[in-house]
Amino acid sequence: MKKLIDFPYTNVLVLGLAKSGTAAANVLLANGKKVRVNDRNAVKEDEIVINLEALGAEVVVGEHPLEVLDKIEIVVKNPGIPYDNPIIVEAERRNIPIITEIEIAYSLVEGPIIGITGSNGKTTTTTLITEMLAQSNQPVKVAGNIGIVAIEAAQSLEKEESLVLELSSFQLQGIVKFRPKIAVLLNIFEAHLDYHKTMDNYVKAKCNIFKQQTADDYLVYNADDPVIVEAVKEATSKLVPFSTRRKVENGAWIDNTSIYFKDEKVIDRNEVVLVGSHNIENILAAIAAAKLDGATNEGIRNVLITFTGVKHRLQYINTINGRLFYNDSKATNILATQKALAAFTQPTILLAGGLDRGNEFTDLLPYLSHVKAMVLFGQTKEKLSALGKQAGIKTIEIAQNVEEAAKKAYAISDENDVILLSPSCASWDQYRTFEERGDMFIQAVHRLV
Repeated sequence: MKKLIDFPYTNVLVLGLAKSGTAAANVLLANGKKVRVNDRNAVKEDEIVINLEALGAEVVVGEHPLEVLDKIEIVVKNPGIPYDNPIIVEAERRNIPIITEIEIAYSLVEGPIIGITGSNGKTTTTTLITEMLAQSNQPVKVAGNIGIVAIEAAQSLEKEESLVLELSSFQLQGIVKFRPKIAVLLNIFEAHLDYHKTMDNYVKAKCNIFKQQTADDYLVYNADDPVIVEAVKEATSKLVPFSTRRKVENGAWIDNTSIYFKDEKVIDRNEVVLVGSHNIENILAAIAAAKLDGATNEGIRNVLITFTGVKHRLQYINTINGRLFYNDSKATNILATQKALAAFTQPTILLAGGLDRGNEFTDLLPYLSHVKAMVLFGQTKEKLSALGKQAGIKTIEIAQNVEEAAKKAYAISDENDVILLSPSCASWDQYRTFEERGDMFIQAVHRLV
């Protein structure tokens, strides 16, 4: 077990278990810390609880009593727990620092960290960077919001290995010293305001990714995003822009035929197999970050001529009787669905709906011109139905879930249609995660064969 570096606290509260909380508690206990764990949804009989108590943790379950903060020096918060949680509010009142597991992972890492954040495209870009480095024979591990807890990856990380981290705003709001060697800021638009309350809070959380960087570090940023262009004026790191609109100095850019890093051609555009104009931004960001960490043009090209996307993000599933099925379950907001729709020109049947966060969907209107039908589900089905009628879409059907939506879409489709699951909403009204929702869709598609 690696030892924590520069973590001067003895009495620690881990608030919320799940994967990150459990991993944090285990590391803290192994480093001799006095750990108290509080999880409202857990019970004493849970295997996780039993194991942590056997290791010496004090575990409080079933409620959030304010007494769990007594004698505590720092709180390690599960990223999903909002800052208006009573324990967090009281911790702030007592001036107790609040961090997320990412901060502890940073205390375990000796080598370079590449951190990626943005409202959209994080998983694709994170995966591209990791594969580009691996194909260039550079030692690398990937973790963070991509499914592998950062602390767990840090435990087995060799000193010469790079750690590529996908980072959410929830994770980044809880950092203090975290400093990636290379930070990547893809885009920022209105999202997660139910958590962050204001757009300003959301932007600040995202920009935490570069706040601790110095002139020895790099910030890869979207030079086409006005919010980001304004925000990076405060950065002290070396700025490395990427742009789909113009040539940029010291960064990644594109013209009608090729993709470049600085003045060097990396690959022809027609060799790239990943669909969607939005993915060009992800590719440029990935090239810039990977090149800064030692990737070769050959390694980058090997990835781009074969990489068709990550699971649940515009993932091609199958072609059945000429109908092309795509799973974009990770599209949990309007912008993601805009980009998914923009990736296609042929007639499309859109499957959408999910948790109602109070959003209106009128920003989708300009992207519905080639949508011939909609199959809708979840809490937002009526809102989206009204939108479809406003767009003049004649065929609008309601389904109970994505499984039924897949069947209904196939029944009303014609040869050469795209059948696209791109919900534009979170999944929590019907499914535990967007992954579960996407898996249900994939299974339903395979049953159509």
